[in-house]
Amino acid sequence: MFLDVARLGGLSAATATTRLSAATLGRRVTALEKQIGEALFVRQQTGYRLTPVGEELLRRAEDVEAAMQSLTRWREGNLPDRIVRVSAGPWTSAFVSAHIGEIWTVDDGIRVELVTTTDRVDIGRRAADIGIRSERPTEQWLAGRQSGKVAHAIYSGRHLINGIAAGLFVGVTGEGANIASARWLQAHHGDRIAVRGNNTHSVRELVAAGAGLSVFPCFVGDSDPRLVRVAQPIPELETDQWIVTHHEERHSRPVRKVADRITALMGAHQPLFRGKMPIR
Repeated sequence: MFLDVARLGGLSAATATTRLSAATLGRRVTALEKQIGEALFVRQQTGYRLTPVGEELLRRAEDVEAAMQSLTRWREGNLPDRIVRVSAGPWTSAFVSAHIGEIWTVDDGIRVELVTTTDRVDIGRRAADIGIRSERPTEQWLAGRQSGKVAHAIYSGRHLINGIAAGLFVGVTGEGANIASARWLQAHHGDRIAVRGNNTHSVRELVAAGAGLSVFPCFVGDSDPRLVRVAQPIPELETDQWIVTHHEERHSRPVRKVADRITALMGAHQPLFRGKMPIR
């Protein structure tokens, strides 16, 4: 649990990987700090930041984790040693999952793990090997290559019922409220948000069911037959898309292979990502 909170930078992101509530994780972290007798994290509004003692524990805990994983692989026999972790937001992670056959095959001799979170995963500490991000990396230990752009637009369900008929919107609460599209929607149509969901997928289901309109990436909205785009993409929400790796790991054969395939996948679907599909 400590490793997940440390790598993901907070309790909320670690709930998905530990399957525990943020409250339970918070109690466990506090208990661990009492056991050790030192503070491991600095609590901030933006998440949890490791103290120097926490940094030292992280290094030691990762050594223990690596030994345990090695033992597990030895016990299981023929599983490959190399795990390639790919971090991305919920929508991009779902897209990668739907195209996993273009990114990974059994014959590659590696394993792939998807780390799905709206928070930025620390590639420098090897919490992930590859990150699909909306900004160019600025850290000197990271390398990035641009794979394209991502457009966003307003979408409606196909049936003019309920909130859609009234011109109302579906907003996002919780972690997802911090993403740029959710902030844009709040700033421009906050007074007409009638329903909210606490994750992006529930918001899509609400829009498809007629609860109201909302903003989605075009590669999400244009590929869902239940949704229809009602306007051109929003210029200020267009973002770059970067494939980010650790500069030391980018030449590793397993990481390079997966990163190359993700870059090719995103490039092949650029018309969809950039909102060039016809408005239906």
